[in-house]
Amino acid sequence: MFRYLTAGESHGPALVGILDGLPAQLELDVARINETLARRQGGYGRGGRMKIERDEIEFLAGLRGGKTLGSPVAVMIRNRDFENVRELMDPLTGHGKPLTNPRPGHADYAGSLKYRHRDLRNVLERASARETAMRVGLGAICAQFLEALGIVTHSYVHRIGDVEAPDLGAFSQDDVEASDVRCPHAPTAQKMIAAIDTAKAAGDTLGGQFIVRVDGVPAGIGSNRQPETRLDGVLAGALMGMQTVKAVEVGLGADVAAKPGSQAHDVFSLEAGDVVRGSNRAGGIEGGMSNGQPIVLRVSVKPIPTLMKALPSVNLHEQTDAPASIVRSDVCVVPAGAIVGEAMVRLALVAPILEKYGGDSMEETLDNLRRSNDAAAALFAKHTEGV
Repeated sequence: MFRYLTAGESHGPALVGILDGLPAQLELDVARINETLARRQGGYGRGGRMKIERDEIEFLAGLRGGKTLGSPVAVMIRNRDFENVRELMDPLTGHGKPLTNPRPGHADYAGSLKYRHRDLRNVLERASARETAMRVGLGAICAQFLEALGIVTHSYVHRIGDVEAPDLGAFSQDDVEASDVRCPHAPTAQKMIAAIDTAKAAGDTLGGQFIVRVDGVPAGIGSNRQPETRLDGVLAGALMGMQTVKAVEVGLGADVAAKPGSQAHDVFSLEAGDVVRGSNRAGGIEGGMSNGQPIVLRVSVKPIPTLMKALPSVNLHEQTDAPASIVRSDVCVVPAGAIVGEAMVRLALVAPILEKYGGDSMEETLDNLRRSNDAAAALFAKHTEGV
């Protein structure tokens, strides 16, 4: 079984994470993990918090000599901002004036009812997207496991507000990383930056869409045997678990509803003796299983609910109309959201891949992968022989 947990509040002492089930002997490049954490902190439209934090991962357990032991991996990312709010957020003595005005679109109100909190800070501290720093750290560890099996994940920003890039299909990751909004289509990227500037001047926020693409996933990951094992459901569920995500599409996604069957599916043909597909409308998943093509996911992100020009709300203590609380926040998190989306996909893929190939060590997992590939090749040979 593979599983992960995160803990920690936005302005608490640290974020903590545990990965349980990774095989032994996975050699980790810590510098690469920290580079991924830095990518999450970037992106045009980010707020002042990113100038305070310098996220770096610290390993507490499960690693020796740079390699996993097969035991749970425990890690920590310190919150530098904790020292600025220690009186407010100390785990034992923290206190301060309560937040009373819930933000529309945030967890504030529902969380106060669920947990019976009179101070909304007790809800928002854990609901904050600051927690995604740990998910990105854990996902960066998983990325190195997946890459050892030939599986690579990338992302780019497709839309911010009403500014949308053309469908790119293939894209250059260097162009993505060179863009302040992580959009590899330069003319669109400039329009996105202008849209963010306009929203900031108006005290508003913007959402958008990003694309996650996974290359190298073998056919047969996931299952059609039970609903909870379908790969599209597993990936969509992981992405919907992000704080700002409102929709996840696979391949054509919602557009498939307007297509006739002749334009909705990926036909087969033979090319030099190999079975090939003329398109990837299914987004790499058919019948709940990977089909060997790139997995393509389109993720829609809402505008974040903290507006500098506060939305109407109520004061829950005084029972009066009042503007929503304003806390330090961002104008647009879509570029950072794409990095978190990569992490969620990586975290979600590890369990079904280990279910398929197993292994207590990387050596055993890679041996199982090779045997499976050999068996698949032998089966294809029997097909061609008509057996």
